[in-house]
Amino acid sequence: MIGKWFSRLIAVDLPQPKPDAPAVSLKSVRKVYTTGAGEFEALKGINLEVANGEFAAVVGKSGSGKSTLINMITGIDRPTTGELWVAGTPVHTLNENQIAVWRGRTVGVVFQFFQLLPTLTVLENVMLPMDFCNIYDYSERPERALTLLDLVGVKDQADKLPANLSGGQQQRVAIARSLANDPPLLVADEPTGNLDSRTAAAMIDLFSELALGGKTILMVTHDKDLAQRCHRIVTVTEGQIAASGDAERDAYD
Repeated sequence: MIGKWFSRLIAVDLPQPKPDAPAVSLKSVRKVYTTGAGEFEALKGINLEVANGEFAAVVGKSGSGKSTLINMITGIDRPTTGELWVAGTPVHTLNENQIAVWRGRTVGVVFQFFQLLPTLTVLENVMLPMDFCNIYDYSERPERALTLLDLVGVKDQADKLPANLSGGQQQRVAIARSLANDPPLLVADEPTGNLDSRTAAAMIDLFSELALGGKTILMVTHDKDLAQRCHRIVTVTEGQIAASGDAERDAYD
């Protein structure tokens, strides 16, 4: 049953991406939730553009709307109105099956709590997105996974289960997994929240290297020092972009 479901998703057609498009483009994006107390407008007409190869930090207080913004960009949630383009694809027009396939091919997500499958080895965890999207030949997947683990510095842990790794090592595995299908966009949601300061700094070094290699990276963080190491800081306040750009580094607190 699961195999048939995977096959059905793999066969889904996606719209042809628009060439030379920015990595992320939001145009008048609103998100309204209906609650028991009435409607709540989480995003209020967001306009945002992120260039290809940019490393941007998304900051804001709890409840500011930054998590909703990230959920829009990763396709986890849908805008109520407005347009959302990622890597040239009009995400706001995709159906559920298309969203699943598009996300697997286009967006790599790194979570605060790693989200590695505990019963799979490190190598198998990194291969999982390749299995899901069937992008690489089956015989090529182990070698590609090892190459990615080498890139993030944990190739020697390939045959271990996640529980046998430190937090920093698990996060490196999660980053390798997010790169499995060579997505143009990497979204990291508080990726250093469970790491010590030294390991967190090493994660930012790795993200910076990936950005230099052409990956676009959006990182949600509460850490001022880490945010200031990004190319740009996007501050979200009460469902709106309060500031965005290099100059915001001096104002962020």
